[in-house]
Amino acid sequence: MTQQDKQLSVFPAFFKVEGEVAAVFGNGDEAYAKVRLLKNTEARIVAYADAPEADYAAYLAANAIFQIAEAFDPAQVEGARLVFAATGEGALDRKIVAAARAARIPANAVDQPDYCDFYTPALVNRAPIAVAIGTEGVGPVLAQMIRADIDRLLPRSLGKLGRLANSYRRAVDRLVPRGAPRRLFWRDFFKGTVADHVESDEISLARREATRLLKGVAADRLEGRVFLVGAGPGAEDLLTLRAHRLMMECDAIVYDALVPREVVDMGRRDAERIPVSKRKGCHSKSQSEINALLVELGQAGKRVVRLKSGDPLIFGRAGEEMAALRDAGIAYEIVPGVTSALAAAADFELPLTLRGVSSSLVFTTGHDLQGNVLPDWATLALSGATVAVYMGRTVAASVAERLMAGGLAEDTTVAVVENAGRRDSRLLHGTLKELPGLEVRTELTGPVMVIIGDAVAGADFSRSEPLGARVTAELETQRI
Repeated sequence: MTQQDKQLSVFPAFFKVEGEVAAVFGNGDEAYAKVRLLKNTEARIVAYADAPEADYAAYLAANAIFQIAEAFDPAQVEGARLVFAATGEGALDRKIVAAARAARIPANAVDQPDYCDFYTPALVNRAPIAVAIGTEGVGPVLAQMIRADIDRLLPRSLGKLGRLANSYRRAVDRLVPRGAPRRLFWRDFFKGTVADHVESDEISLARREATRLLKGVAADRLEGRVFLVGAGPGAEDLLTLRAHRLMMECDAIVYDALVPREVVDMGRRDAERIPVSKRKGCHSKSQSEINALLVELGQAGKRVVRLKSGDPLIFGRAGEEMAALRDAGIAYEIVPGVTSALAAAADFELPLTLRGVSSSLVFTTGHDLQGNVLPDWATLALSGATVAVYMGRTVAASVAERLMAGGLAEDTTVAVVENAGRRDSRLLHGTLKELPGLEVRTELTGPVMVIIGDAVAGADFSRSEPLGARVTAELETQRI
């Protein structure tokens, strides 16, 4: 999905219409529908209907809506805040819109998108809370279906809870500091015991609990806290609910280059975003500088999400950051994420352990095999363990050659995944002997995960490209 695919042609907004004139032109169902929608607001509805249909006329009378029984005249739009052209006659509706635009008044013509300065949404009303669903005029039925789903999800007591919150707003502004303390107060207000009491229609108990909550927050001294959060392999829907909640509550997000922008953008809109670009060949900050940054933010009383690709405790250098935070007396928490090895295995439908074949699993980095001595985990690979190698493609040859030299069979199955767990993932499969050819695959620019072992043979290779065929072609091209 491109950035353009995510952009709206409209800007969602709510017009202030309390006490303002909303003019509706028409006699039939279209005008009737607009008036019913406007009746959810405190606008002064003026219905220009010279011959309203019976049910519409009855509704206007029953709700004391001001009606003007005159044919359209351009002067009628003057003083209106919004204009709705709903006569059912295309040419007349366009004249009404033209008059409104000439007076610089936003207008909407039913079923004529080119003559709409705004669209009317499907509305879920829990006044003063409202949810408006728009489809830019292309799918009114879809909007109504979504409205029905949301209507079922939101408790009927939500409006009462909103009005109760409004009665506490001045006290909260006066007693609770801006930033994390205030956000946490409102989170507890809307999600905790206060909301439970309101839903049970126990308003006095809800007020008592809200007052207790307010006094407690006002008395607490804000202390900084750092959350070392696993962003998963990069797919937005693999971020945990807890990680997302913290990202929506934090003051700052400190993130690595391997974390896609789409994941970072799931955080609170006005949270400070600080890239630290920890990836091969692009180290804008050293690890010690990152440690110092986290301490500085924590000492300033910030709630900080340190967003790491995959899981923070697997090759994420979280140990160094935790040590720095401990030494500085900054509180921290670990929020695990889906590590790339598990995402890669899921892409291949690959059992990392398999009864009778492999009963152990090794997470390692390819750089361990660049020394003169085989690391301890290599002996596990020789004895049948599945090995998940976190590596760039540039060390593929050294990994394969050292393992084969150590005795691992050259026909051992390997699975290779670029961008594991993401929509743009790329899958390749082959044998250990073919793995060195990965180094010529210059088109693989994302993070590469390699899984080696007999259990890999049980994977689904139907969506995967054979590694050997492409590698042979690349090597032949290089020789030429």
